[in-house]
Amino acid sequence: DEGACHASLEELKDYVWTRIVPPVTVIREGQSREIPVHLPHGATVTARLRTEDGVERALEQVDKVVEPHGVGSVAVGRATFLIPADLPLGWHVVEAVFPGRRGRGYVVVTPERLEVPAAMAARRPWGFMTQLYSLRSKRSWGIGDLGDLADLCSLAKIRAGADFVLINPLHANEVVPPLSPSPYLPSSRRFTAPMYIRVEDIPEVAYVPSQQRAVIEWESERPSRNNNTDELLDRNEVWRAKVTALEHVFEAPRSPGREAQFEAYCVREGKVLEEYATWAAISEEYQDKTWPDELATASAAAVAAWRDDHADRVLFHAWMQWIADEQSAHAQSTARNAGMGIGVITDLAVGVHPSGADAWSLHKVLAKGMSVGAPPDGFNPQGQDWSQPPWQPRALEASAYVPFRDVVRAAVRHAGAVRVDHILGLFRQWWIPLGHGSGDGSYVQFDHEALVGILILEAHRAGAIVIGEDLGTVEPWVREYLSSRGVLGTSVLWFERTHDGGFTPPEHYRADALATVTTHDL
Repeated sequence: DEGACHASLEELKDYVWTRIVPPVTVIREGQSREIPVHLPHGATVTARLRTEDGVERALEQVDKVVEPHGVGSVAVGRATFLIPADLPLGWHVVEAVFPGRRGRGYVVVTPERLEVPAAMAARRPWGFMTQLYSLRSKRSWGIGDLGDLADLCSLAKIRAGADFVLINPLHANEVVPPLSPSPYLPSSRRFTAPMYIRVEDIPEVAYVPSQQRAVIEWESERPSRNNNTDELLDRNEVWRAKVTALEHVFEAPRSPGREAQFEAYCVREGKVLEEYATWAAISEEYQDKTWPDELATASAAAVAAWRDDHADRVLFHAWMQWIADEQSAHAQSTARNAGMGIGVITDLAVGVHPSGADAWSLHKVLAKGMSVGAPPDGFNPQGQDWSQPPWQPRALEASAYVPFRDVVRAAVRHAGAVRVDHILGLFRQWWIPLGHGSGDGSYVQFDHEALVGILILEAHRAGAIVIGEDLGTVEPWVREYLSSRGVLGTSVLWFERTHDGGFTPPEHYRADALATVTTHDL
């Protein structure tokens, strides 16, 4: 509809002028930036900036004349203020005040470049790649778990001298069988699949009454029979057994210190955890039934009352995330204590399941009626549809990129590095209208300066390296840009070829890249 397109473009022109200050301004360390403030034409305004550590400073207004813009019947003026170049790294708040109104936004200062630790760069570290679910030991419940990961890290360093273990995404999956077999179609990228918890390593197991402990041991026997077989993994059986065992452990008393740690975790994760745990509890309640409209999204009116009525079950799902977080931290600390230079390398999936926890709670920043994928190419003539709702660029910016920040923080919290699957998605994404083929899609551009900047800021704060999976149709300038920001690339043996079709000698691989024999989807 040409008329609707024209109206949308006009609305977009007005959109900038309807915001008092931009919701977020992302700059590099040492860089100054002018920031617009919109107010009634002729009004006076002041602006201040408060850094993360609470230091406040007045912002200097720039003598810059901008003609007012009409928004409806209102003449909107623009004042310009200067963000100074000496701000520290971090998430700072700018506030503009004029008679009767005030506006707030973030100023995010990011590193110019994410530096690889000198010791790591000098010795060219190597390591193993594994799909954790397939890494089983005598203590596993039919699939590999976080205890197995800790053991592998110790063995890999002590027996072989490895500096890292790269694993598949451990993002949270469904809580009701059938569970999706793909770790790249998760329910939430902000939390961990509790299926990877090692039940016996939870301290409260020691205080489970003997009768319930017998149930836990009995539950472990069925899935454990598959630890030494080559049969396909039965995630559904494993999860049914584990969730029953975890329910018994959850009921065991926690010491005052442990209870305080759990409470601190809940406070740290805040509303994000509350919404995830609520989604999980609702999923169990309705299973394969259609959810009522009043529970359709996290912001629906009836959700708070439902959560209060099911507080114990919501708390159980929050508790499982705390346990998974503790065991993830233990795996990384075990790796570093063994002498690994990097430790665990996590994997960040491209997106989430359209019916999962993140889609439920982040629906306002996801594009409706769209799926992200890849256009037709030589390897996939039909293209690819990954059945994942993409970020909506304008809505994501309006949220100050906080949902994206939370995803990154979760990926690097207990890791020495993160591999970002399809990192091209931070630059552009192939959007496919629902009901259409991949060939009917189109590229949608993203603010890569903001997204990559936030990515390396959060990695820097966690002391983590970033590896971008930059395979496929990637323009040369994208790889150059990522390299300039300190993001490592990916070189795969099968794709490293000379002009005559032979394999490229390893000494001729590009610098600043993770060289690997294969990837998860080859």
